[in-house]
Amino acid sequence: MANPSFLPTLTQSDIVQAAQLIQQAYSPASAGSSDTQRRLQQELFDVQKRYEAWGLVIPFLNHEDVNVQFFGAHTVQVKIARDWDTFPPDNATSLRDLTLELTSHSIASGKSKIILRKLFVAITSLALKIAPGSPSEWPDWIVSTVEFLSSRGTSTEILLDFLAIVAEEVETADLIGSSKMRMQQTLLDAAPLVVRAVVTIIEQPRDRMLVRELDSALKCLQAWIDITPLVPMLISLLTPPTPDADIDPEVFLPASDALQEIMTRSSLAGGAGVLSLTAPMLVWVDTWGPRILQSSISSGEASELSRSLCKLIVTLGDHSNTYFAINITSQQSVAGSQHTRSQLIQGFLRLLLGYTGLPGYFGVDEEESEMTLGFWYLFQESLWSMEYEGEEDEGGSIPSGDVEENNRLALVNAVYVELVKILRSKVAWPPQSILSVWPKDQMDKFQVYRRDVGDTLINAYYILRNDMLCYYLNDIQERLANGLESNGWEDIEATLHCIMSVQEAVPLEDNQFIARLFGPDVLGRLPTTGPDRIRRTALSLAGTYASWFTTQSITTTPTSSPSLLMNVISYVVAALPEPSLCLPAANALRDLCDANRTALAPHMGAFAELHAGLTGIPDTEKSKVLQSIASVIQALPPEEEIPPVLAIVSPVVEKIDQAIRSSSRLPEEARAVAIIQLQTLSGVAKGLTRTADTLLIIDETPVERAEAERLRRARDDYRMVKLRENLYAATRSSFELWSTDASVSDALSEFLRSITSLPGDITLLSLPAGPLLELICMASQRQLTAVWLSLANMLIIQLDPPTMFTTSTLRTPPNVEGMAVVSSALPVLLQTSLSMLGQQGAMESNPDIVQAFFGCLDSVGKHFVAIFYKLPPGALDALMQCAVTSLSLQERYSLVATCQFLDTLIRRTAVSDNLGDASTLLIQRHGRPILEAVLTGFAGVAPRSATLNLIELLSTFVSKYPSETRAWMNEILFHEGFVPSKATPEAKRAFVKAVVGSRSPKKTREAAQQFTLIARGLEGTSFGYASVSM
Repeated sequence: MANPSFLPTLTQSDIVQAAQLIQQAYSPASAGSSDTQRRLQQELFDVQKRYEAWGLVIPFLNHEDVNVQFFGAHTVQVKIARDWDTFPPDNATSLRDLTLELTSHSIASGKSKIILRKLFVAITSLALKIAPGSPSEWPDWIVSTVEFLSSRGTSTEILLDFLAIVAEEVETADLIGSSKMRMQQTLLDAAPLVVRAVVTIIEQPRDRMLVRELDSALKCLQAWIDITPLVPMLISLLTPPTPDADIDPEVFLPASDALQEIMTRSSLAGGAGVLSLTAPMLVWVDTWGPRILQSSISSGEASELSRSLCKLIVTLGDHSNTYFAINITSQQSVAGSQHTRSQLIQGFLRLLLGYTGLPGYFGVDEEESEMTLGFWYLFQESLWSMEYEGEEDEGGSIPSGDVEENNRLALVNAVYVELVKILRSKVAWPPQSILSVWPKDQMDKFQVYRRDVGDTLINAYYILRNDMLCYYLNDIQERLANGLESNGWEDIEATLHCIMSVQEAVPLEDNQFIARLFGPDVLGRLPTTGPDRIRRTALSLAGTYASWFTTQSITTTPTSSPSLLMNVISYVVAALPEPSLCLPAANALRDLCDANRTALAPHMGAFAELHAGLTGIPDTEKSKVLQSIASVIQALPPEEEIPPVLAIVSPVVEKIDQAIRSSSRLPEEARAVAIIQLQTLSGVAKGLTRTADTLLIIDETPVERAEAERLRRARDDYRMVKLRENLYAATRSSFELWSTDASVSDALSEFLRSITSLPGDITLLSLPAGPLLELICMASQRQLTAVWLSLANMLIIQLDPPTMFTTSTLRTPPNVEGMAVVSSALPVLLQTSLSMLGQQGAMESNPDIVQAFFGCLDSVGKHFVAIFYKLPPGALDALMQCAVTSLSLQERYSLVATCQFLDTLIRRTAVSDNLGDASTLLIQRHGRPILEAVLTGFAGVAPRSATLNLIELLSTFVSKYPSETRAWMNEILFHEGFVPSKATPEAKRAFVKAVVGSRSPKKTREAAQQFTLIARGLEGTSFGYASVSM
């Protein structure tokens, strides 16, 4: 036994006390209390963190309680990995010998594999510390450890477990450069040993093979696969020992898992190993795959063997889809088979289609069909991007000529036609007699499956194009012609779902098949009463294809037949009164009207009738209908919009007024009414907003100027002025009554975002930003939320809009009105926010408010920076103190928003011509605290994900105030109170020199990133450098 005298010696009472603490933590009595668990875990962490914890390892491993034993093994692992810096280097070899002895003793005494795994990880962690050195303190550590354990009687199974952990730990170790190369070399040196051990297990006769040994061997092989190519042996394990024998699941399943791991996570991943992996697998699949699938179908249930095969072929498909695309028509032979590449690939695709179309309903009768869906996307992508060139070592011929291309297209189309047919049948809902007994979670699961199938159908559409739509339309019309009395509408509903799923891929152009779909032969024959599901799908289909109708002619006359669009509108409107269909009908109507405003404007009379007949529609859906009508109204000339806008908006405003008047008598009912009516107004405001991009440009046409003038005159109409006054009054009353209610606040927020706009998007209903900002200030004083601050941000931007119709390329100063409004609002928002955020723990507990607060201030800085220097005395100082505190927060988005605000404030102040010496005063008063917060952030206070934002702030300091930055960096970094870090004085001096010496943003960024790595102890680690490149 190695001499443990170098470890700390603890008294028996200390050992007993620590063991009792572990037993308490793992006892059922403490499991029920989360507070007790947290306290005990913290105490254990504190014990383990002390150097004396080394002295617990041996007594704990010898303890009779397995929980204490586990903690002993865990301690040696953690101390090596986490606290190695505190361990005396001279005792490293003694610790190596002791760890090996303890591991050997634990194996011999039969300790659990969980404990052994901890010890194996500890051995590997120790090797990672001392083996890569020059000279190495543990040369050939893998081989020597195996020889040591083997000499102590360790079984092959346990040795394989150790070797698997070695490969896993070394692969993920945080090493770079020469250290990583040396450790990789130790793996290469041990590879022959691993091969011998694995082969010994795999080549045993099947009747002598132990499942546990085989499992360990295959897991070891997975871990070492990059340097131990044993794929042929694994494939042989998939095959029964004799042709007439059954496949043994206990052998097949781990072999299949190992092959899947190889194809996804080894050097053979990503399509590599065509000769050694893909071709042999295709030969095996051709022979055994159909037998396993057919056996599973015949038995009526999926076996573990069949499920594993499905996973295996899906993984092979993901791995080799490019090979399949290139060789789908190749007549080249394949070693070990009488079939050509093309025949084997077709056999593979048939098998995959077989699993895609397994009998029964997904989630009830089978779970495998969903696994195959991803392959068809990868295969389609490979078919599109394929190049006719085989790998050099394969000797493949290059397909050439139109005949070859036509053969390929015909074959690919045949595969995807079959896929489309299968998927259509798979997404059909069961008859009501079966569906009625499905639980809700199964219905939800099937719904998700239908959506996933829809994604796969998009890839099929890219191959088949209109042939796919033709098949679906013919299928529907054939079923309609044959009658539906015997099988309901489930099959036609499934076909409609498939057509709806591919909408995003269908070009926005005239299409005869889509025209047939919405014409009298299909949509005209769908039920208008009765079955809900197919009608719901048809309504969703109409809304999904709303933009397609813009490709159709809109010229209709009273004597001509209605257009396709009006036919669809009529179908949708007919469903509005039915409670079960009102929601999808309202959504479809909204989408159709929004996309086809101009085409529907001539039919305004019909929409007026629709508005008059809304009495039976719930208010929750009525808002979508009103938004639809508003979309059509927007296409009218501005002066013609006034009567219909009054007709749809005035009743809504009146309902809000009634709710406000009744709020004292019926508070809950009034609140509910107000929410719905505010949502309705939001929808109307969105509908009235133009859909075309309205980014303001300097060259406006005379037509656009005339249109803007017509809109201005329409807004000045006394009826619209009165309506907007009533609208604002209702809004103000809603704020006064319900601004602290979360649901009403959300509705008000959405309403304000819809009813306000920049000048280019103004409508008849648009309200000015100034009075609404006053309401936001009032609401914030009552209860500060991120919602109010984000709205204030939006309104502040609107108060300084880009100038319309200007020919000047110079930025104009903020308008006087906007300056006055923000000057009044900012002190209120500051006082409210700083009072709340200044409370103990408030900033940490409310990161959303911090982010929104500094985001709002950032907009003030960009548009009205002068207002900061006209604040009441002390307000700016309090704000800057809050910002400095925020720079130390651990929540990334809060810190980023703060950095952006400070950067904006410093830059805008420095370049402003009318602020006098404000820039100098700002930096003299607050520059050093800001810079100190930035530097402490680099050293470890701030999350590393915000490092780039801190760097931007530092770059601003360097570029605007170089001399102050140099002096302050030296003072801060070398002050004895600077945050503790791994940065040496030399590293700090190098950092200062690099930053102030160049003043280049790139050099500043590189220097700051390097200093961050050094200060946090991440220099020289792959983890550290990877985080820098993020």
